[in-house]
Amino acid sequence: MIGIDLGGTAIKLGCFDVLGQCLASLEVATPQPATPEAVMSTLVEAISKLDPEEVAIALGIGTPGPADAAGRIARIAINLPDWQEVPLADRLEALTGKPTAIGNDANCAALGEAWLGAGRPYQNWILLTLGTGVGGAIFLNRKLFVGQSGAAGELGLITLRPKGPPCNSGNAGSLEQYASARSIQRRTGLTAAALAAKARGGDQAAIAFWQQYGQDLGAGLASLIYVLTPEAIVLGGGVSASADLFLPTAQNELEQRVMATSRESLVLVPASLGNRAGMLGAARLAWERMGFQLT
Repeated sequence: MIGIDLGGTAIKLGCFDVLGQCLASLEVATPQPATPEAVMSTLVEAISKLDPEEVAIALGIGTPGPADAAGRIARIAINLPDWQEVPLADRLEALTGKPTAIGNDANCAALGEAWLGAGRPYQNWILLTLGTGVGGAIFLNRKLFVGQSGAAGELGLITLRPKGPPCNSGNAGSLEQYASARSIQRRTGLTAAALAAKARGGDQAAIAFWQQYGQDLGAGLASLIYVLTPEAIVLGGGVSASADLFLPTAQNELEQRVMATSRESLVLVPASLGNRAGMLGAARLAWERMGFQLT
């Protein structure tokens, strides 16, 4: 099974067996501009390189935006151009001859973490992916919750500051505008990794930025906790590599903002699968759509 994590800057592909073991992997640059036609052409070429013998029986793809409930249509990808109601599964099936299922990329990452990662111990939990954007996923009673039309769980698009920067979603001041890697670079001129290096080197301005970042993240998480009262919040995405710099502040913010009854036994934990989570979860999505019962 091939699992694909379609990102704004890179496309990651992996071939997985029913135990979740990665047999081969490949990463290619996302074409720019990342129009549906350009992305599909890149995907077909990458799939042929990853699986030249055409051993894989199906494809699973995580896209940066909601898919329809049937896993056929990429409804919208707010950070990719011209991605609206794209029949991605149908087109890729026609181009590759392989059954294809699609899902939101954060949902796929959560499926991976629930299967073999940090989400395994929990029944009710949420995932927040702090990457180019901020994605989210919700697990209720060990089941991924996608809502009536497949679009639930866009946790990064909740409003943090009503008068804040505009978001491609149409919102303004969304959590994504304060917690994503793109927002960090917009505000500081540095990547999250570079800013973290400066903070660990003692730069006071960088340290102060990460403390403010933790406060913003904690405020956003507080709203989610009041609605969902999860057992755990799993933090993934590239920015989470700097968690040691902002997590204590975020935790303190939660203790101030959230009643103890709403955060009882709550833990904040880092995702454990790294860049593999999205691919693994997309492969699991494809296995399940093919009718396989995985443990």
